[in-house]
Amino acid sequence: MSITRRDFLLLLGGSAGTVALSSLGGCDTKVVVQPTTQNVKATFSFKPIKGPIPLETAGFRLEDQKQQYETYEIQDDLILPEGYQYQVIAAWGDKVGDSRFGYNNDYLSFVQTGENEGYLSINFEYISAIPWMQTYEQVIGKSLPFDEVKSALKAGKSGKNEVNAFGLVENDPIKAQIRNISKESLLDQGLGIISIRKTADGKWERTNSKADRRISGVSGLEDGRYLKATGPAVAVFVKKQGLGYVDKLGDRIIGSFANCAGGTTPWGTVLSAEENFQAQVPEPVYADGTSFEPEKRPFGLGDEELFGQGNVFGLSGNKYGWIVEVDPANPNDYGTKHTWLGRYHHEAVGVRVEAGKPLAFYSGCDRRGGHIYKFVSRDKVSDPKDKGNSRLLAQGMLYAAKFNANGMGRWIPLKADTPIEPNLPSTITGNLIRLPKGPAKEVEAVRGFQRLPPRVQGGDFEATQDEQIAQYKKRFKQLGDLYIGTPEEKQGAILIDAHYAANAAGATCTARPEDTEIAPNGNLYISFTSGSPDNEGGPDTAVFKGPKGETPYEYGWVMRLQEESNDPAAMDFRWAMLATGGEPSTGGMGFANPDNLLLDDDGSVWMVTDVSTGKMNKSVESRSKDGKSVSISGLFGNNAMWHIPTSGENAGRAYLFALGPMECETTGPCFSRDKETMFLSIQHPGEANGVRKNQQLETRKFLVTTTTGEEFIQTRQVPIGSNWPSKTLDAPPKPAVVAISKSRVV
Repeated sequence: MSITRRDFLLLLGGSAGTVALSSLGGCDTKVVVQPTTQNVKATFSFKPIKGPIPLETAGFRLEDQKQQYETYEIQDDLILPEGYQYQVIAAWGDKVGDSRFGYNNDYLSFVQTGENEGYLSINFEYISAIPWMQTYEQVIGKSLPFDEVKSALKAGKSGKNEVNAFGLVENDPIKAQIRNISKESLLDQGLGIISIRKTADGKWERTNSKADRRISGVSGLEDGRYLKATGPAVAVFVKKQGLGYVDKLGDRIIGSFANCAGGTTPWGTVLSAEENFQAQVPEPVYADGTSFEPEKRPFGLGDEELFGQGNVFGLSGNKYGWIVEVDPANPNDYGTKHTWLGRYHHEAVGVRVEAGKPLAFYSGCDRRGGHIYKFVSRDKVSDPKDKGNSRLLAQGMLYAAKFNANGMGRWIPLKADTPIEPNLPSTITGNLIRLPKGPAKEVEAVRGFQRLPPRVQGGDFEATQDEQIAQYKKRFKQLGDLYIGTPEEKQGAILIDAHYAANAAGATCTARPEDTEIAPNGNLYISFTSGSPDNEGGPDTAVFKGPKGETPYEYGWVMRLQEESNDPAAMDFRWAMLATGGEPSTGGMGFANPDNLLLDDDGSVWMVTDVSTGKMNKSVESRSKDGKSVSISGLFGNNAMWHIPTSGENAGRAYLFALGPMECETTGPCFSRDKETMFLSIQHPGEANGVRKNQQLETRKFLVTTTTGEEFIQTRQVPIGSNWPSKTLDAPPKPAVVAISKSRVV
């Protein structure tokens, strides 16, 4: 569906929100400017920059668009409006406590302790294999045995680039080498906490307090810094034996990894969302909630891939995929996983806390066909700033959203007596839904892998025909029929298997839900990144449509959800799409694949994008092939940041504020309390090609359209790889956090 400016304003209704703070400190200040036209009033007043395709908000007359865009040069830098600068605060490899700043920084949260100072929490999501292996020795200052292990894997009996390192004997030298590589890669994932302050000259610096620390993927492995857990899944964790693998650590958990987005509570704790954990440990579980064996996600290493990092340590897959809560001010807090919030591919956490009402935490499962979830606490909040509110996360109920095509919806409880009512495959893009198998003794063997390795087979039932759903419902009547154990263990197993349990209960399959943000009036804003299907599933065809009603639709949406009577514990809601990605000439707003959202005090929306690395700047010389439409994702250039006002003369339009460096994702935007600084993560620069060598460029052709749909050819210069942030010749690309502010006049 296409959203008009008038619709956008009516739907938003001036209900934008505030935002948690964040940032870091140190390093040189750099200025990158690109002049355009037309001032936009916002917390940051700015002139929009010129992007790679024509936009109505770029300030060029229709008759000038062809001339202005017939050539375009992509830059390996963070491009900002005229009058703005950025400061690199911290980058991969910098010292943090007794460890280092991790890789692929994502979510940022600044918990202030005084004027212009406080704790910055940073998520470190995953390892980009190509640049990480290529530059590890140069950046970290020591070597890892990549070549030795790759050679050993190639010489193995399987002929694959993988091995069950967990099953190798302890004195096997290859096992020791794999342990070394896996430990270092998991060390670069997780969370980091840094103390910072703003100096008199407007720069941010680190103060290196006692609270500075890392919570990594191997915390607890050797240092005793285990993570804790609450909720029903603990009853599964403490099992001495079960249908599957038991790590014998009880409720102790080794590390946190795949930490994507998150949230911040009013009582000063930070919530970190574990997302694509399935690349490192098995995701499927048995009917009693115990994990598939470590061998089901073997260690893998190739020239362009590194996965199964939890294999050699025997990490139990059912202990990952949770929301982790950390108090940044407590140097002895290494995190608690609250299992009532469910285990799935968590992307973010929307936190709704009101005195006299239960807590409501919202999160999305960032997979194709993933769901929107809400946790409601059993008990009510007294004081929103009381640190004791963390205890409310130990009791409550997890719900999954059912979106009806008429703009209404309801919350489905994920508990044992919830009826089995899966969606029909015919209503889902891609005609696929995966369901829990229920109690069974045998599982299939795992198949081969690639860079984000394919799913582990055997943990679910694949339904592609409506008739299969009818047979499934005859066999299973309630969610409790799919799981075994005591009532507490069954509830734990349901939460551990939340995505598949939600499929069985009839929750709506959505379009890669990414951010979930709460406005001050209680409205929930959700970004959906992509409506394309894959072998995990796809979105509901009645809810997720393109501007002309087309499915699948790749370029994403932003939705608003309103609870009935504005009650966080409500069981019914209303929803509406606010914005649709895509080209302006076809009804889109000019961006592609929305990701993190930032709701500003002035009623506006800031948004970053998540175009897949392999699609960025990929040549588009034709709009169709063999009579079928082709992907035009390459048109949109590098990932970006946009600003969408919700009031005034510019309301309902999308303005381009920033463009990221090569092959990166811009993530985790947030403001300082005084709104003079915006903090932003630059994730995985050079992910596809690694180091940009000798300023390499390619010339590519793009079939671009004006804002009214007239086609023309654009010649685009595209750097190959990245040297950001140093931008010196052949320098290693490094993920980093920056502070953006208005340029200071000297």
